[in-house]
Amino acid sequence: MARRHDPERRQRIIDAAIRVVGTKGIAGLSHRSAAAEADVPLGSTTYHFKTLDELLVAALRQANEGFAKVIASRGGLEDPRTDLAAELAGWMGEWLAGDRTGVELEYELYLAALRRPALRPVAAEWAAGVAELLSRRTDPVTARALVAVVDGICLQVLLTGVPYDEEYAREVLARVLAGARG
Repeated sequence: MARRHDPERRQRIIDAAIRVVGTKGIAGLSHRSAAAEADVPLGSTTYHFKTLDELLVAALRQANEGFAKVIASRGGLEDPRTDLAAELAGWMGEWLAGDRTGVELEYELYLAALRRPALRPVAAEWAAGVAELLSRRTDPVTARALVAVVDGICLQVLLTGVPYDEEYAREVLARVLAGARG
């Protein structure tokens, strides 16, 4: 039997893995569940992703793009006159107001790095990438502190179900920035 050329298969498997994690959690993801969701043979998943961790790394990399898209769409970092605290609070508001399932999925994959060392470099890439963007407007230590505050506020909103309060976020971020200048 001739082998069918399917250049989109790897991407379909990643997309399927993200859907499986979104509906069943990380515990529900296996090569078999990803193959079934992607409607591909089981051997395709193991061909493209030798281990489940490799598949999770690819899924986390793709999921990380959600916040990056929000940052890119707003473009507020380029103008030094932009209130950085307000811009960051706006980023979070836009991100959290979007597809909530997607945001929860991103954090589920992000936090999976606690138990899956293979995911840690990808989680660190996200934090480092955002900190690098923020370093255009502040020093590297403050940029890392801002990333930690953003992470903390987002996690609190996701875990407690309390609505996102953009003014509160702006105030907390402004305090971190004011401390850096002091």
